[in-house]
Amino acid sequence: MSRSPKLIAAIAGMTALLVAGCSTGGAEKVAQDPNAPLELWARTTPGGDGEKGMKKLAAAFEQATGQKVEVTAIFDDFETKLSQRAAQKDLPDIVMNDSSQLGTMVTQGIVREVNLAAIKGSDQLLQPALDAAKSGDGKTYGVPYSAQAAALLIRKDWRQKVGQPVPTNWDQLATLAKAFTTEDPDGNGKPDTYGLAVPGSTKRGYASWYFSNFLWAGGGDFIAKQADGSYKPAMSTPESVAATKWFRDLACTSKVVQPGAATMDTPPTNETFEAGRTGMYVVGPYLLARFDKALGKDKYEVVPAPKGPKDATVLAEGGSVYLMAGSANEAAQDKFASFAISPEGQKIGMEGEKAFIVQLPVNKTVDIATVRNDPRWKVYADAYRDGSRYAPSIPNWTPVRQTTADTINALIADCGLDLNAELTKLDQKLGETLSQQGIGAS
Repeated sequence: MSRSPKLIAAIAGMTALLVAGCSTGGAEKVAQDPNAPLELWARTTPGGDGEKGMKKLAAAFEQATGQKVEVTAIFDDFETKLSQRAAQKDLPDIVMNDSSQLGTMVTQGIVREVNLAAIKGSDQLLQPALDAAKSGDGKTYGVPYSAQAAALLIRKDWRQKVGQPVPTNWDQLATLAKAFTTEDPDGNGKPDTYGLAVPGSTKRGYASWYFSNFLWAGGGDFIAKQADGSYKPAMSTPESVAATKWFRDLACTSKVVQPGAATMDTPPTNETFEAGRTGMYVVGPYLLARFDKALGKDKYEVVPAPKGPKDATVLAEGGSVYLMAGSANEAAQDKFASFAISPEGQKIGMEGEKAFIVQLPVNKTVDIATVRNDPRWKVYADAYRDGSRYAPSIPNWTPVRQTTADTINALIADCGLDLNAELTKLDQKLGETLSQQGIGAS
């Protein structure tokens, strides 16, 4: 999800130089071969469900068009290996990666601009997903194929035991979290349960990633876009300070967050929920099958995120089809992207309990209920359509996320730190990052 800002900058600089011969910035046109097979790289675990889902989609595309697609799954050191291929001027034709990687890939010069007129069905894409595929210059550099948003998972059996309602605002959330922590909801007679699961690690920027669901609902922001398109740091604004204090108090004052949260990324945090150590978790739909198996579908419920002082905005994420620069078969690139967003491609991507690569459809003509006979998925779909927000499309979001994660992590790990002072220092760092990217407000 993230690397150090220095490493990212180094990779970006190196790659931009090395791929100049295959980027779209005035390079010679690559000779086209309509019969050339497509090489597709997916950022997913080799041999895992994600790879199986990608191969299923590629096989359906081959059957529909006759176009050959070779799928390679890579997870560890994905960006480094992509940079190595860029250095050889031999990029894969298609990369399936997080929407949040758009800015970095555009800066590196390794993706070509998408001509939406050549992407059949692009007029059927949900606007938020399409907007997330645009760079700061307003040009489109990816084709979204999947979306997701967060909802609140609650141990229903615990909630019923402590006699609390489904929380619809932050006060009720805090009250329920306190009850889960102090009223022995699992009935084992031990003080071993906690209210809210929090992946608060600095690793891959998880603390910032998770906190965004609360920051935006509280009316705060990491960085604020100005009228001229530039950005200002916003973590020391009154709204951001208040949201940060509320979130920190869950760990430091009411102590309803699991012990060790500051050292946990998502895998151990997931385990706290399924093992019955935490009673609530704000997370996407990709864990439902896992928790159904571990807990039983009847033991927990999926509800909209509670409303904060501003609203109930949650983080939107997704995946995009990136059309890589230097391809010898651009027509097939366009065809594959068109297939991935078509009703057929979207439904294929959603099929199955495990090997699915589309969380929520981005094609507005596809009703998730026609594929998934599970009302819990509609909670996520509604959250995405009505109350979600993507990270800003800036040249490189990674250092913003990582720097913010470092501060949020420090605040929940050390309850003695001066919150206002730390957020002021954070804004200074964010200002430097924005200036380095050429988007800082004067």
